[in-house]
Amino acid sequence: MNTYAHISQNKWRSGLLILLFPVTFAITAAAVIGIIMMLGGVDAQTVVNYCGPYDAGCLPTTRLELIAEMVLRWVPVLWLFAMGWILVSYYVGDTLIMHCAGAVKVTPDNQTELYRLVENLAITRGLPTPDIYIIDDSTLNAFATGRDPQHAAIAFTRGILQKLERAELEGVAAHELAHIENRDIRLMMLTVAGISFFTLMGEICLRIGLWGGRSSGKSGGNGRLLLILIGLGFLIYGYIIAPLIRLALSRQREYQADATAALTTRHPLALASALRKISGNCKTESLQHSHSMAAMCIANPLTSVGLFDMLSGMLSTHPPIEERIRRLEEMSR
Repeated sequence: MNTYAHISQNKWRSGLLILLFPVTFAITAAAVIGIIMMLGGVDAQTVVNYCGPYDAGCLPTTRLELIAEMVLRWVPVLWLFAMGWILVSYYVGDTLIMHCAGAVKVTPDNQTELYRLVENLAITRGLPTPDIYIIDDSTLNAFATGRDPQHAAIAFTRGILQKLERAELEGVAAHELAHIENRDIRLMMLTVAGISFFTLMGEICLRIGLWGGRSSGKSGGNGRLLLILIGLGFLIYGYIIAPLIRLALSRQREYQADATAALTTRHPLALASALRKISGNCKTESLQHSHSMAAMCIANPLTSVGLFDMLSGMLSTHPPIEERIRRLEEMSR
């Protein structure tokens, strides 16, 4: 697949992503509410207490009616909040991501060699020079973000700048510029924004349900149970369902970026050598708190320590580095 075909494909994938999130979320919400019904902890009167008044003649009576009523009442509201979150992230997400990563912007004055390296590669690909950031971390990693080539940024860890040779660093920079050129950054920005919304809401609901103020009576207990189950639903969606959508939409993006970088530098073995070094030391401490940002990096920066970490690793969009190296070595021959 050539670059133009990949760009076109990423444009319709971005639109598909926006459609898939609300549809799959509504299905997940219905399933979670169904579980609540089956547990028997929530009945029609509880819905009246916690979801607002109904007309006496319209009160849902069957379990199926109750599920449909709750989905129709609350999913659109939650989705409006999600869309607002994604809209804000779309326009200021690159700045927020760099802030979360602890990245510091550099200029041609304080990082002349790095700036010229990226600038020359950008000119080669016909791209504007992106903003360049450095993360003060001794590990080896890098990522690109932004909504389009005119509003893009690349971050490098200090370790990758110190431990890679110039040709290897050039290959890494060309790889990240390929993500910018191919509009992978827009697709991943939407994905990161969507997933982070659901995981944040899940943690909020779960914490309020588990450690909120003590409520007396059956209705108070039902309310806390409702929040706990809704929180679990959000977390299941954010850590399992949404990453599956991401996986289906961007399975080949790393291979495409590697190929574009090799074409740009005419030195695939340099990128292969860089990936070999990166694979041994890519667990970046400043990115450990953000699972969704991990998909943006040239190599997975996370250390799996818990259930959700392991699930995120299983659903990673990064292909094996050994396979990426093998393909780059084939290109050199």
